[in-house]
Amino acid sequence: MLKIELLDLWFRARHGLYEEEKQLGGDFKLDVELYYLPKTVPYHIHETIDYSEVYAVIRGHMQKPEPLLETLVINIGNDILRRFQLAEEVKVSIKKINPPIISFTGSMSVSYQQTRKQLLGSTDTEKSHLA
Repeated sequence: MLKIELLDLWFRARHGLYEEEKQLGGDFKLDVELYYLPKTVPYHIHETIDYSEVYAVIRGHMQKPEPLLETLVINIGNDILRRFQLAEEVKVSIKKINPPIISFTGSMSVSYQQTRKQLLGSTDTEKSHLA
Protein backbone atom coordinates (compact mmCIF):
# COMPACT_ATOMS: atom_id res chain seq x y z
CA MET A 1 0.00 0.00 0.00
CA LEU A 2 1.08 3.54 -0.69
CA LYS A 3 0.17 6.24 1.83
CA ILE A 4 -0.38 9.91 1.03
CA GLU A 5 -0.61 12.24 4.02
CA LEU A 6 -1.79 15.81 4.37
CA LEU A 7 -0.57 16.87 7.80
CA ASP A 8 -1.00 19.89 10.07
CA LEU A 9 -3.62 21.61 7.91
CA TRP A 10 -4.74 24.69 9.84
CA PHE A 11 -8.14 26.29 9.35
CA ARG A 12 -10.11 29.04 11.00
CA ALA A 13 -13.71 27.82 10.86
CA ARG A 14 -17.14 28.15 12.51
CA HIS A 15 -17.83 24.56 13.57
CA GLY A 16 -19.52 23.98 16.90
CA LEU A 17 -22.74 23.87 18.88
CA TYR A 18 -22.43 27.16 20.69
CA GLU A 19 -23.31 30.59 19.34
CA GLU A 20 -19.84 31.93 20.16
CA GLU A 21 -18.24 29.21 18.02
CA LYS A 22 -20.58 29.96 15.14
CA GLN A 23 -19.92 33.71 15.28
CA LEU A 24 -16.27 33.95 16.34
CA GLY A 25 -15.00 30.70 14.86
CA GLY A 26 -12.10 28.69 16.14
CA ASP A 27 -8.83 27.10 15.11
CA PHE A 28 -8.74 23.57 13.77
CA LYS A 29 -5.91 21.28 12.74
CA LEU A 30 -6.47 18.36 10.37
CA ASP A 31 -4.48 15.30 9.40
CA VAL A 32 -5.58 13.08 6.53
CA GLU A 33 -4.10 9.77 5.43
CA LEU A 34 -5.03 8.06 2.16
CA TYR A 35 -4.00 4.51 1.31
CA TYR A 36 -3.99 2.93 -2.13
CA LEU A 37 -2.28 0.18 -4.07
CA PRO A 38 -0.78 1.60 -7.26
CA LYS A 39 -1.17 -0.52 -10.41
CA THR A 40 2.39 0.42 -11.42
CA VAL A 41 5.08 2.74 -10.10
CA PRO A 42 3.44 6.16 -10.56
CA TYR A 43 5.34 8.60 -12.79
CA HIS A 44 2.46 10.92 -13.71
CA ILE A 45 -0.16 12.70 -11.61
CA HIS A 46 -3.00 10.73 -13.27
CA GLU A 47 -1.44 7.52 -11.89
CA THR A 48 -1.74 8.65 -8.29
CA ILE A 49 -3.99 10.74 -6.04
CA ASP A 50 -3.49 14.47 -6.51
CA TYR A 51 -3.16 15.81 -2.96
CA SER A 52 -3.98 19.35 -4.13
CA GLU A 53 -7.41 18.06 -5.16
CA VAL A 54 -7.79 16.27 -1.83
CA TYR A 55 -6.96 19.54 -0.09
CA ALA A 56 -9.66 21.32 -2.13
CA VAL A 57 -12.24 18.77 -0.90
CA ILE A 58 -11.15 19.28 2.71
CA ARG A 59 -11.16 23.07 2.37
CA GLY A 60 -14.70 22.96 0.96
CA HIS A 61 -15.96 21.01 3.96
CA MET A 62 -14.14 23.28 6.40
CA GLN A 63 -15.95 26.30 4.94
CA LYS A 64 -19.39 24.78 5.69
CA PRO A 65 -20.15 25.03 9.43
CA GLU A 66 -21.16 21.82 11.17
CA PRO A 67 -22.39 21.62 14.77
CA LEU A 68 -20.52 18.34 15.42
CA LEU A 69 -16.95 17.43 14.52
CA GLU A 70 -18.11 13.82 14.25
CA THR A 71 -20.33 14.82 11.31
CA LEU A 72 -17.48 16.77 9.73
CA VAL A 73 -14.86 13.97 9.85
CA ILE A 74 -17.30 11.40 8.48
CA ASN A 75 -18.37 13.70 5.64
CA ILE A 76 -14.76 14.51 4.72
CA GLY A 77 -13.64 10.87 4.82
CA ASN A 78 -16.57 9.51 2.83
CA ASP A 79 -16.35 12.33 0.27
CA ILE A 80 -12.66 11.60 -0.31
CA LEU A 81 -13.38 7.89 -0.90
CA ARG A 82 -16.21 8.72 -3.30
CA ARG A 83 -14.19 11.27 -5.31
CA PHE A 84 -10.85 9.46 -5.53
CA GLN A 85 -11.43 6.00 -6.92
CA LEU A 86 -7.83 4.87 -6.30
CA ALA A 87 -8.21 5.43 -2.54
CA GLU A 88 -8.84 2.21 -0.63
CA GLU A 89 -8.79 3.65 2.88
CA VAL A 90 -8.91 7.07 4.51
CA LYS A 91 -8.18 8.35 8.00
CA VAL A 92 -9.24 11.86 9.03
CA SER A 93 -8.41 13.51 12.33
CA ILE A 94 -9.67 16.96 13.34
CA LYS A 95 -8.36 18.75 16.39
CA LYS A 96 -10.24 21.72 17.86
CA ILE A 97 -7.67 24.03 19.43
CA ASN A 98 -8.78 25.65 22.70
CA PRO A 99 -12.48 24.73 22.62
CA PRO A 100 -14.72 27.18 24.51
CA ILE A 101 -15.27 25.07 27.62
CA ILE A 102 -15.01 26.67 31.07
CA SER A 103 -11.73 25.75 32.82
CA PHE A 104 -10.62 23.59 29.86
CA THR A 105 -7.11 24.11 28.54
CA GLY A 106 -5.78 22.17 25.59
CA SER A 107 -7.52 20.72 22.58
CA MET A 108 -9.88 17.91 21.66
CA SER A 109 -9.88 15.65 18.65
CA VAL A 110 -12.23 13.45 16.64
CA SER A 111 -10.92 10.82 14.22
CA TYR A 112 -12.56 8.67 11.55
CA GLN A 113 -11.23 5.72 9.57
CA GLN A 114 -13.07 4.15 6.64
CA THR A 115 -12.28 1.69 3.85
CA ARG A 116 -13.82 1.72 0.40
CA LYS A 117 -15.18 -1.78 1.03
CA GLN A 118 -16.88 -0.68 4.28
CA LEU A 119 -18.28 2.44 2.60
CA LEU A 120 -19.74 0.48 -0.30
CA GLY A 121 -21.17 -2.09 2.11
CA SER A 122 -22.82 0.64 4.20
CA THR A 123 -24.22 2.24 1.03
CA ASP A 124 -25.77 -1.11 0.00
CA THR A 125 -27.21 -1.53 3.51
CA GLU A 126 -28.68 1.98 3.43
CA LYS A 127 -30.28 1.26 0.02
CA SER A 128 -31.85 -1.99 1.26
CA HIS A 129 -33.40 -0.14 4.23
CA LEU A 130 -34.88 2.43 1.85
CA ALA A 131 -36.43 -0.20 -0.47
